[in-house]
Amino acid sequence: MITGKNYIGNNQSAKGSKTYKTFNPLLNIENETVFTEATSDEINEAIALASEAFKTYRTISGKKKAAFLNAIADEILALDDALIQTYCSETGLPEGRAKGERGRTIGQLRMFADLVTEGSWVEATIDTAQPERQPMPKSDIRKLLVPLGPVVVFGASNFPLAYSTAGGDTAAAFAAGCPVIVKSHPMHAGTGELVASAIVKAAQKTGMPNGVFSNLNSSGIEVGSQLVKHKGVKAVGFTGSIKGGRALYDLAAQREEPIPVFAEMGSINPVVMLPKALKNRNESLAKTYASSITLGTGQFCTNPGLLLGIKSEDLSEVIQNLSDEILKIEPSVMLHPNIIGAYENNKKKATSQPELNVVASYDAEVKTNYARQTITTVEGKTFLENPTLHQEVFGPYSIVVQCENAIQLEQIISKLEGQLTGTLIAESDEATQYPKVISALQNRVGRIIYNGVPTGVEVCPSMNHGGPYPSSTDSRFTAVGVHSIKRWVRPFSYQDWPNELLPNELKNENPLGISRLVNNKQTTDKI
Repeated sequence: MITGKNYIGNNQSAKGSKTYKTFNPLLNIENETVFTEATSDEINEAIALASEAFKTYRTISGKKKAAFLNAIADEILALDDALIQTYCSETGLPEGRAKGERGRTIGQLRMFADLVTEGSWVEATIDTAQPERQPMPKSDIRKLLVPLGPVVVFGASNFPLAYSTAGGDTAAAFAAGCPVIVKSHPMHAGTGELVASAIVKAAQKTGMPNGVFSNLNSSGIEVGSQLVKHKGVKAVGFTGSIKGGRALYDLAAQREEPIPVFAEMGSINPVVMLPKALKNRNESLAKTYASSITLGTGQFCTNPGLLLGIKSEDLSEVIQNLSDEILKIEPSVMLHPNIIGAYENNKKKATSQPELNVVASYDAEVKTNYARQTITTVEGKTFLENPTLHQEVFGPYSIVVQCENAIQLEQIISKLEGQLTGTLIAESDEATQYPKVISALQNRVGRIIYNGVPTGVEVCPSMNHGGPYPSSTDSRFTAVGVHSIKRWVRPFSYQDWPNELLPNELKNENPLGISRLVNNKQTTDKI
């Protein structure tokens, strides 16, 4: 029997009696490895090690953290085919997707390594003393961002690499100076364990303190709940369902010392198609959005689950063309029987709503765990009055809402829950005619796209991946890009401290050569 292990700091452990296996949705069979759920003792040990490691790790230099992050990237690459094969066996996703996601994971790690090497991300701010100021002297006050402490990261079901064990949350937390405890996702525990082994090797090779990283397995909610409630944990990162994210958020808020939970949750990502664009690009829009809706079997948080247009013959034609195009696409496998089960249940709930019309539904025979894509349509008035139609159906499903006019279109957008993205499809001279629609869309989303598709999240400093609740629990922060590091830090000020006792980032001589705001002037100069 092949046994999977928890990583408690540098050591492997499997003390528990509760076991489970991952599942190959493509073959519709369980994988061989047996994983052991972490015990309370193992949870406590991991957090104790992380708390101790924080005392050292929070003070190490940016260059040493960068060496650690780059070493993680190197060790992940060294896993080579073993990682790719395990990924594919646990997800049913093709090799190309696995390698692409690995590349994104490596890119994120190296991006944060570059960030902490340069060092200005700490936002060092210095206001020098003015002892002669009247009527009251001014103290010397200096501020920078400091790490929060041990962070728990929950692996995401739909991104076993880029949003999981060594994904964006973990990379950002490491860059900030926070130890990380990963609650591995049960659907890809084998992939998680391989990546965990890479992180542990990197930590040992670069001299990081034992406990800077742990990886805990669990098939249910118990381990995650214990982690969030533990007083040694100082922040949480989560990507998944509204139900799961909200449960963790509530647990964290109920603690004696509440902690932040940065959860990226549900989103239907409204797409507004303006009249001229519908008329001029009818066929191309249908093809483009048929591909976007079915991309990755609809298992992206940015999947376009809601299309909005003003009622017209052109909109009717787009609906027909979209229906025709989406039925030409071969169905593909979903990540797990539980996910396709939820898709079918949520789709059934949506399509059973009064006055909703199913205009395209793939009805040919498909293999087990393959999802049948569906397009529905409804009148704007019905959509406004039925909140059930606003809910995410995670999978290759989208609803087209036919609005009476621009006023109703604006009303519908304004009544939507918070979303990760919004998209505007418009001709070059058209967008200026709908300022209220655009303003309403901007107020409900974290990112607005012009004449594109929401699927695909570029990892770069300008990217915002977050939005008003429930797309995320705190719309002030992004979960992607270098600015996601700000979730794991807090501002901290020194007042009238001797120069020699200050951290290097705040010393007069600026030994790190970083950019600082000194007396309201951005500069790299010494004081």
